[in-house]
Amino acid sequence: MGVVAELILIRHGQSASNVAFPEADAAGRLESGLTGRDADVALTGPGAEQARAVGRRLAGRAAGEVPEVVITSPYLRARETWRIAAEASGLDLPAPVTDDRLVDRLLGDLEMLTKAAIAQRFPDEPERLAAAGEYRYRPPDGETFEDVAERLSSFLADVNRDHAGKRVLVVAHDSVVLMTRYVIEGLDLDGVAAVAGAGAVRNASITRFDGSSGELVLDGYNLVDHL
Repeated sequence: MGVVAELILIRHGQSASNVAFPEADAAGRLESGLTGRDADVALTGPGAEQARAVGRRLAGRAAGEVPEVVITSPYLRARETWRIAAEASGLDLPAPVTDDRLVDRLLGDLEMLTKAAIAQRFPDEPERLAAAGEYRYRPPDGETFEDVAERLSSFLADVNRDHAGKRVLVVAHDSVVLMTRYVIEGLDLDGVAAVAGAGAVRNASITRFDGSSGELVLDGYNLVDHL
């Protein structure tokens, strides 16, 4: 089975949730100030500027290195990151498609809740999280990180089959970037925790896998020198 020539993973730019939830949690507030679905959370102004920086980085690539396939998470913050980046690049880039397997980790009943709200409404969950550990914990009606890896395994198999030999760019979420490493590199959850412990996946960061050898090899992780 073939593989893509290149796989570039970009985390979306800073979103309203990336600002609101840390502030609310630090203050112990029950409300973040955001309403609606996680899928509809928008970029902040700085997040839009980060997306433009991604576009400028793409514009600096050689003609033969321009992405040939673009796939994004269906979430607004990922789609907007690509739209802004593509416009800023000035390049004739392929139209993006979305894939539901690229959504952020699903938190189920805990979606869009602050830590204080979780403790109030689901008082058993903080203890369950502490006992299981972050990467093995399943929120009520939500996903474990291994569930994320399962859908990414399916996604990567399809991408390698359908786009073998092509340069593929994906815009998604920190959990997608992290668990793509788990799938491609054959990590275990302790390995994932070690990667995450070295630093969170940054907004608008770039991670690259090189497929020129016939298998995908990590060639840059969580790069932000373009920002």
